[in-house]
Amino acid sequence: MGIMMLPKNEKPDRGLAKPLRRARPYQILFILVLLGTLPLSGCGSLFIGAVATGGAAAVEERSIGNVVDDLTIRAELNQLFFEDNFDLLQSVSFSVIEGRVLLKGSVKTQEDRIRGLKLAWQASGVREVINEIQVTDQGGIVNYARDTWISTQLKAEILFDMDILSINYNVETINGIIYVVGIAQDQAELDKVVDHARRIENVKQVVSHVVMKDDPRREPGP
Repeated sequence: MGIMMLPKNEKPDRGLAKPLRRARPYQILFILVLLGTLPLSGCGSLFIGAVATGGAAAVEERSIGNVVDDLTIRAELNQLFFEDNFDLLQSVSFSVIEGRVLLKGSVKTQEDRIRGLKLAWQASGVREVINEIQVTDQGGIVNYARDTWISTQLKAEILFDMDILSINYNVETINGIIYVVGIAQDQAELDKVVDHARRIENVKQVVSHVVMKDDPRREPGP
């Protein structure tokens, strides 16, 4: 096979290099893992930790202290639900952003929905609880698979949208309803996230509990 030579005045196509140069650290990490070019053990694990921590710190609106506090609240919520009602724990999930807790999931009775709200307020450091637990008989493997696919598509869309700092958002889909929580740079960024969500097939509704980065509710309480 002969070697293809480029004319002197022509250069190789560098179209792929341009978006990669603009990509954020966690986007590049995501691409490398998908391509299988980054080992997931040994030195590769150290590299992942460095990229993930450095990249997140650069764009994460929450302080490191707030991130730790939110993880602590999540751990306590899991413990509270586990000790009180294991079935409820299996039906409900939590998103915690700067002490604001979003409850999601589906239960069969209004009593369980209220119980989940009461348990959430028992966790130390909780500043607000948003109860989006659905009371419904819907569910099952088919719905779960569809919801997971919807969430996966939205996460990918906002991850590779250069106008969105995706690390500041948490999304989950329950019975075709997408719940979005997080911190937006401005209304334009949030509008883009919601627009991506609405374009996905089988989405019934998009519910946003996102706050702007300059929202006074983000200020520490007394």
